[in-house]
Amino acid sequence: MNTKSRHISISGLSVEIVRKNIKNLHLGVYPPHGRVRVATPLPVSDQAVRLAVIGKLGWIKRHQARFENQPRQSFREMVNGETHYFLGRRLRLRVIESKGASRVILKSPAKLELHVQANTSSTKREQLLNSWYRQQLQTRIVPLANKWEAIMDVQAAEWRIRKMKTKWGSCNIAARRIWLNLELAKKPVQCLEYIIVHELSHLIERHHNDRFVAIMNKHLPQWRRYREELNAAPLAQESWRY
Repeated sequence: MNTKSRHISISGLSVEIVRKNIKNLHLGVYPPHGRVRVATPLPVSDQAVRLAVIGKLGWIKRHQARFENQPRQSFREMVNGETHYFLGRRLRLRVIESKGASRVILKSPAKLELHVQANTSSTKREQLLNSWYRQQLQTRIVPLANKWEAIMDVQAAEWRIRKMKTKWGSCNIAARRIWLNLELAKKPVQCLEYIIVHELSHLIERHHNDRFVAIMNKHLPQWRRYREELNAAPLAQESWRY
């Protein structure tokens, strides 16, 4: 899909306008600092976009304030005593230098062990931990995807994981391929389930319209509570740069 992007100032806000071959205008506010983006059909004028944004200023300000007040993790140095998250729980990291193969062990609900060789760099330690997160997330995606594909009578062709900057998930509708953010391994399982249902719903309805909301309400009535829980969870500092 061809797109044209530019920025304009509206009531003191910098707004990114992306024109696409779509039918409806979509307004979004994105972490970490409340970037405002409008995806709009090609013929829609800047003036029409201005009016749409002005009409939503209160909503935009509330979302920006929420992002600014949301707790953020400090930058990870991968050292003893550092706090990490898994399935919504806080874990204390213990780094153990050994001569064997590098590995990550969930020692208890509150302790995480990282076994590495001496002089392993912090970058390599982080890569090892992210690989562990990926494995853990993959094992939880499979049963949830199977469950909800059967319930919703829809099927994705492929599920993939990657670190994403501004989204918890995305859906390539043409390829029926769904991507999930690696950061979901750190969030409660119900948040992962919400994103899976959300992305599968896009295989039924492309846009975030009334039909999409009706699909979410039907299959996961408590989805708004899960969304709020996800949005309230601490953001990883290193994951939201763009």
